[in-house]
Parts: sequence; structure tokens; C-alpha cells
Amino acid sequence: MMIESAGHGTLIVVAVMAVVTLATRWGGIFVMSFVPINTRTQQFINAMSGSVLVALLAPLALEGDSGARLALLTTAVVMLLVKKPLPAIAAGILVAGIVRHIAA
Repeated sequence: MMIESAGHGTLIVVAVMAVVTLATRWGGIFVMSFVPINTRTQQFINAMSGSVLVALLAPLALEGDSGARLALLTTAVVMLLVKKPLPAIAAGILVAGIVRHIAA
């Protein structure tokens, strides 16, 4: 299926993506309104964020270039040292940019 990117095609795609995003977010809130939040549920929710992060980063670590791998390593080291995500992410982005600039 092809949607023209000229005219109203782009607006239709953006509108559909916005509706799908809102539906999944609101749907999750609606479903979770029926789930009692006890200690076990809280632990599950906390573990989910880490597992999603690993699922996103594992392919990058295995198939990424040297800039991606060094960025992941730098992010992990800075996170262990500083224990704050923003400086760790910034350091990873900086290292990826430097390595890719030097390699290019």
C-alpha cells in the first residue's frame, strides 16, 4: 500500500500515527485501572523498563559499528560511576559522535 507524500498523504499518516499512539497509551492506562497495584505488580512494572531497554540495546551491541559499541560501553561505565542517566546518555552520544567523526 502506498500513500502519496504530496498533498494530504503526509497529514493522513501523521494523524493515523497520533491516533495509534494515543490508543495504546490510553488503552494501557485503561487496562491497568483494573489491576491492583501490589508489591509484585510494582516489581513487574519496574523490571519491564529494564527489559525493554535491553531488548533495544542488545541488537545494537551485536550488530552495531564501533561507535555504537563504544557508546554503549561509555554509557554503562558512566552510569555505574555517576548513577544518573542523563550524564551517561550524554557521554554515550558524545563518544558515538567522536568515533564516527574520526572514522569518516
